[in-house]
Amino acid sequence: MKLARDTWLTFQYEAGLWVRGRAAIAASLLQPVTFLLFFTPFLKSVLHAPTYGDAFRIYVPLLLCSMGLFGGLFAGFALLAAKRQGVIGRLQVTPLSRVGMLLGRELMFVLMIGFQAVFISAAALIFGLRVRPGNFLLTLIVLAMTVLVGVSISYALALALPNESVLPTLMVGLANPLSLLAGVLIPLSVAPLWVRDVALWNPFAWSANSMRELFADLVGAPVVWEAGLILVGLATVAVLLSSRLFTREMA
Repeated sequence: MKLARDTWLTFQYEAGLWVRGRAAIAASLLQPVTFLLFFTPFLKSVLHAPTYGDAFRIYVPLLLCSMGLFGGLFAGFALLAAKRQGVIGRLQVTPLSRVGMLLGRELMFVLMIGFQAVFISAAALIFGLRVRPGNFLLTLIVLAMTVLVGVSISYALALALPNESVLPTLMVGLANPLSLLAGVLIPLSVAPLWVRDVALWNPFAWSANSMRELFADLVGAPVVWEAGLILVGLATVAVLLSSRLFTREMA
């Protein structure tokens, strides 16, 4: 009970700060909206999609995966900024659970990227995207697991390597190949066989493929439940690892 309460209190505090930053919210939507409007025509041409609705059905889930991947992996910078500003230090004197404090911060990123996903999907609906509401809700669950994996990995790296000069290079070097191997710019179906074989070891590729099948109304596809199992297992391990490092940092 205490863990759930402390997680909720931390989440409320972090979400309140995010909601009050309206300029930051608007800025966070700029890149995905730009990709949605300008990259989809390229994809429509490459994949010979009959309509923009068909192109959106392919690209929007890939874009959501990209948002979860990059938004999650770059969350560690916010943690380092909180440490530098003394926020983490002030929390050390509170009775809040250390794990609860970390989970609350991680869930705030789930909320933030979930909001972006809803906004982007609603914009795509205007231009012809069609997806079943139930399938979209399942997509949001897969996205939430994707964000948790990314944020937990990012927090673990930020805690293990708290160097603001080295961490950006490391994160970019990690995020770019992961995004390419997830097929977030071009679907892996058009990639060489060896690239698809390597992508099998990338959990974000499973996330992207799962969300794409859900948008295509293929809820029963094996990749959907396989991706769910992989992401839940990996998210659990990543959260436990980042929580252990955070608890040690706060000791």
